[in-house]
Amino acid sequence: MCGRFALTATPDQTAAFMGVAELEDFPARYNIAPTQPVLIVTAAPPREPGSNLPDRMAMLARWGLIPGWTKNPADMPLLFNARSETASEKASFRTAMRHRRVLFPASGFYEWRKLPGNQRQAYWIRPRRGGLVAFGGLFEPYADAGGSEIDTAAILTTSANGEIADIHERMPVVIRPEDFARWLDCRTQEPRDVADLLRPVEPSFFEAIPVSDKVNKTANVGVELQERLVENPQPLAEKPAKPKNEASDSKQMTLF
Repeated sequence: MCGRFALTATPDQTAAFMGVAELEDFPARYNIAPTQPVLIVTAAPPREPGSNLPDRMAMLARWGLIPGWTKNPADMPLLFNARSETASEKASFRTAMRHRRVLFPASGFYEWRKLPGNQRQAYWIRPRRGGLVAFGGLFEPYADAGGSEIDTAAILTTSANGEIADIHERMPVVIRPEDFARWLDCRTQEPRDVADLLRPVEPSFFEAIPVSDKVNKTANVGVELQERLVENPQPLAEKPAKPKNEASDSKQMTLF
C-alpha cells in the first residue's frame, strides 16, 4: 500500500530526472494524500522526425483513479493504489494497464507499522542514496454525465522487500530510469512485456526512518514531518478523529 508520499525536489531536478521539458515552479510537498493533485509523467504523442522535443511530458492528475465506465464516482471506493499482480485482469485497471501507463516522481513515501493495542508507528521511506524515485502508475481520464472531465491516476504496488516487510506487506512499484521508455511505451509494449518490471526493489534501495504521528494529518505539510524521532519509537495514544477542515488542505491542493 502507498497512502502518502512526498515530492520535495526542485522543478529542475524533477524535470531532469524524469526526462521532461522544463516544469513550471511548484513548492516542495511533504504530505501528498489521495484525492489531491499529483504530478505524473506520460509518453508524449508521436513527434515529427527530427524533433528535439522530449519523448515524455508531465501533467497533473487527481490521485485516485476513476474507471471510465463508472456511472457515479461517489459509489466507487477510492482507487489510489492498484495491485500490480492483478492490474491486467481487473476491470478497473486493465484498460489503463494496456494503454495508459505512467510514472509518479517522488522523493519517498510514508508507511505505518502496526503496534500492539491498535497503535501505529509512522516511517518516512526514502532512497538510501537520496534523490528521486519513480513509481509505476496508471492513468485514466474520466468524464461524467454532465460533461465534466478529470484526469485520474493510481500508484501500482507490489509485495514488500525484506527491508519494508517488517513495516508493511506492500510497497510501490519502482521503475528504474533505464526502464522509463519501455514502461511508458504502450504502443509496442503490452502488459506482459513489462511484467518483469513489477517486482520489489532490492532491500538496500530504501531506508526507513521513524517519524512522528504528525504525518497522519493532511493539514501538516512541513519539512518537520520527515525528521527522525530522537528516541526509539514509542506506542502513540490514538486520539478521536476530528471533522476534516477543507480549508486546512488548501496548501496541499495546489501543485503549481
